[in-house]
Amino acid sequence: MAIHPIDVIQHKRDGLVLSDEEIQGFIRALVMRDAEHPTPTDAQAASFLMAVFLRGLNAQELAALTQAMRFSGEVFDSKPLNAFVVDKHSTGGVGDKTSLLIAPIVAAAGLKDPMISGRSLGHTGGTLDKLETIPGFRTQLPLDEMLRITAKVGFAMAGQTPKLVPADRILYALRDHTGTVESPYLITASIMSKKLAAGLNGLVLDVKTGSGAFMSKYEDARLLAGLMVETGELAGTRTVALMTAMDEPLGRYAGNWVEVKECVELMQHFSPEVEFHLPPEKLRLSADLLELTHALTGHMLHMGGKAPTPEDGADLSEWMLLDGSAYRKFLEMVEMQSDAWEAARAALERPAEFHKPTATRVLKAKSPGYLVGMDCRQVGWAVQRLGAGRAKPGDPVSAHAGIEMHAKIGDRVEAGQALVTLFSEDGALLDEPEEMLRETIRVGAAMPVKGTLVREVVTR
Repeated sequence: MAIHPIDVIQHKRDGLVLSDEEIQGFIRALVMRDAEHPTPTDAQAASFLMAVFLRGLNAQELAALTQAMRFSGEVFDSKPLNAFVVDKHSTGGVGDKTSLLIAPIVAAAGLKDPMISGRSLGHTGGTLDKLETIPGFRTQLPLDEMLRITAKVGFAMAGQTPKLVPADRILYALRDHTGTVESPYLITASIMSKKLAAGLNGLVLDVKTGSGAFMSKYEDARLLAGLMVETGELAGTRTVALMTAMDEPLGRYAGNWVEVKECVELMQHFSPEVEFHLPPEKLRLSADLLELTHALTGHMLHMGGKAPTPEDGADLSEWMLLDGSAYRKFLEMVEMQSDAWEAARAALERPAEFHKPTATRVLKAKSPGYLVGMDCRQVGWAVQRLGAGRAKPGDPVSAHAGIEMHAKIGDRVEAGQALVTLFSEDGALLDEPEEMLRETIRVGAAMPVKGTLVREVVTR
């Protein structure tokens, strides 16, 4: 029986529960555009999104929509890997670079991670833009090559292929123009359809909350976490979500190459095979990045049977850095994905030398006190205005633009002390971001009470 788009729209508009067949037929017709089902027009697809935005979806409807989107195109067949396949996903933040550490760590521990990542948009960064600052690095891989690299190295890091979850590409573009981006149901279907299309056995979600998060209110982020965990579990994938703070940039840097630099220097610092050590103060400023990395990886290793508890998994994660195996895995992956390996290796071996911004500026404290807070979203927009991010899909990004934080919330600072260094490849772009940072970074007389980094662990 043909599924008519207008019937699906009216049923959801009127608060009725959609059947699996209705949802599957609507998505299939949206993508395939064949004669079996009447093809939804753009107006009808937009109406469907608005009906979902206003009425929501129950657990079964959300699972059906996610699965219909997941199988709307080609999928990654992970069975030939003959291993526990696991991944993580972050809802996005400022300076959030944990993927660059997590993927090689889980691979070093014996799991497989075919990591499909995204690009920066708005005030949040994107893993693909960071990786593409490595000379010759290829983020667009056919699925057979991604399988080959993952089988050999233990992980690969690439973008969504044109044929992977095409339904999401169609609906995502419409959501941006219909005021339905914020729907937790549509966000869940978008994220989970792409992650589940990678054939995962386990998934750990990093759901950000705070001023720099996509969903700043805790209750909104908590709802999203619960929906994604339930949807993953209903699809047969073990899923857990960590609610984590995004009230300041994660680690020392925010940008593109500078975030790669931070992660590479951390791996080098801990690797016994490399004669490089970070000064204690710089290592301290990356402590939250390491804490979150090990917390997320700990759950991944526990899921994959490599550790009896997530806490033991976090200890194992730390050891994968300390013995240098994660760094070796990272270099092996880059060698297989770069068309300019010698140049890439030179950049990674001496990351500080490769970072050459055209213009820099230092923002200093005007008075003594404690760094008490900031609007982290505004910090992210400052990074974007320096050239490191994009306002809309397709905008170019700068490799070397970004910021370095010299203090974390709760730190004691003195008058004239450096708070932030700004980097840009265009000196004319420094003024506005400097003003944005000066406006939002607050120094006060009293030491603030700083919350925990991991606020809650959400399971089914």
